Amino acid sequence: MDPLPNPAPLASKLWNTLVRYHSIEDGEWRVAKKTKDATVWRKPSEEFSGYLYKAQGVVEDVTNRIVDHIRPGPYRLDWDSLMASMDIMETFEENCCVMRYTTAGQLWNIIAPREFVDFSYTTSYEDGLLTCGISLDYGEVRPNFVRGFNHPCGWFCVPLKDSPGHSLLTGYIQTELRGMLPQSAVDTAMSSTLANFYSDLKKAL
Repeated sequence: MDPLPNPAPLASKLWNTLVRYHSIEDGEWRVAKKTKDATVWRKPSEEFSGYLYKAQGVVEDVTNRIVDHIRPGPYRLDWDSLMASMDIMETFEENCCVMRYTTAGQLWNIIAPREFVDFSYTTSYEDGLLTCGISLDYGEVRPNFVRGFNHPCGWFCVPLKDSPGHSLLTGYIQTELRGMLPQSAVDTAMSSTLANFYSDLKKAL
């Protein structure tokens, strides 16, 4: 188990990585799923053998309120059907923490519940906010859970210029679920989970 990292350089590296993902040309992405609430694309990840997913949709609300529902905190458990539990293990500053959370089983429990320990960082980006995270090898792995790993992930939330009461929410997710899983099952689950994330978030707001 690693000691906790120094938050400042980790936050800075994470920010740079997410901004780089955000500038990837449209032509590099392939559409994975489209719903009325969101479009999900994917491309091979540079971090591991799976995919980097990009999800995007317009959400009717102001950026601060949307990000408050996404980042670690009391709102998230209320509406995110995938998240089964969440504990803040360490708080560095108001916008920086380490959290442990567990996810529910997926695909008729082909994908068993997972546990993650993530460093989370929320900061301003353009006229809106970026909330991002990366998994850490920290804390004991609890029995009955497979420990998953999130490579750099994040959500950019910026107000629409011509409609300030609406925000464009763009997420970048690359989750290594680990354990013995067929990659095709993981890919199906990821696209659907990201599309559902938008419809669940809209209902919650």
